[in-house]
Amino acid sequence: MEYDVAVIGTGTEPDDPGRDGYAMAYHHAAAYEKIDGCELVACADIVPENADAFAEEFGIEDVFEEYDRMLEAVEPDIISVCVPPAVHADIVVDCIRSGIPEAIHCEKPMADTFGGARRMAEAAASHDVQVTFNHQRRFSDAVRTAKQLLEDGEIGELRRVEFSAIGIYDYGSHSFDLCNYFNDEHSAEWVMAQVDYREENVLFGTHNENQAIVFWEYDNGVSGIAGTDESHEGPAAAIGCHNRLVGSEGTIEVGSEAEDAPPLRIRRDGGDWETVETEDGLHGWAFIDRAIAENVRCLREDDEPELSAENALTATELIFGAYESARRRGRVEFPLDIDDNPLEAMVESDDLTPAPRGKE
Repeated sequence: MEYDVAVIGTGTEPDDPGRDGYAMAYHHAAAYEKIDGCELVACADIVPENADAFAEEFGIEDVFEEYDRMLEAVEPDIISVCVPPAVHADIVVDCIRSGIPEAIHCEKPMADTFGGARRMAEAAASHDVQVTFNHQRRFSDAVRTAKQLLEDGEIGELRRVEFSAIGIYDYGSHSFDLCNYFNDEHSAEWVMAQVDYREENVLFGTHNENQAIVFWEYDNGVSGIAGTDESHEGPAAAIGCHNRLVGSEGTIEVGSEAEDAPPLRIRRDGGDWETVETEDGLHGWAFIDRAIAENVRCLREDDEPELSAENALTATELIFGAYESARRRGRVEFPLDIDDNPLEAMVESDDLTPAPRGKE
């Protein structure tokens, strides 16, 4: 089956990634180019020179400033949405409701509010559109191998998942998603967290805390614990591992911060750490190629994609649930009953007053 592909939000060329963007559209487009039957036919960006440069890079003829005009003119089968999180929900829902695309692949995090994230998932379900989010780290060989070791019973029954990250919201979107992946997509029943936000930390237009500690429990009894901080000290250093799986008979670590540790290692009860050989570690643009190829396969074969809106929403509920716990100063039960972004709301109400970055 042949698919026409369009991109919304091209960004600038990925030569200087930073807090305002990583030009993920270029990586999405490169992934589609590798898939037989996918053709890049259009792009849209509110900055014309960005769209023009992207179109020249990928040989695209139809270039637009307004994505709704692009939808009407081109009627693409697949759309990649690579704009900042604050406008994910409106654009994705507009595209869904247009009745035009069969699939939409959106960058993470889902949205800058929980209401926006929920709205996208609900629209995808009600209109039968395949909507996915780019939690591409699931497709690291280290992660896949860790999951297989777990399923093979190499550490007994899973008891706890742990992670360290630079923040709950942006980077933590991957981290919570991986915890859910390792725990077979079970939903959390509650979360309890505290955050510190003393220096402004805005990534891609959205606030992120400086430090946090998070504790949660899933409906199958597995618990989770996470520590975050930008400096890789404090709570994150206390965890000391990108992802850790604690079982009844051992432990698996993916991305341990211990000196000279491999990307993946296992320790069975009573034994020493053993290196598990993998093709790659935790970071790589090739994971986007694999994620998008899998999305296209699922579209062709009418399979449920791993990166579905439903799975992404489960991770997003933990993100905003953690912030809501900090706002309420107590445990938060799920399903989450808020629509806003508690961290941003606390900043707007002066409950949190981060100093300008670099001027603490």
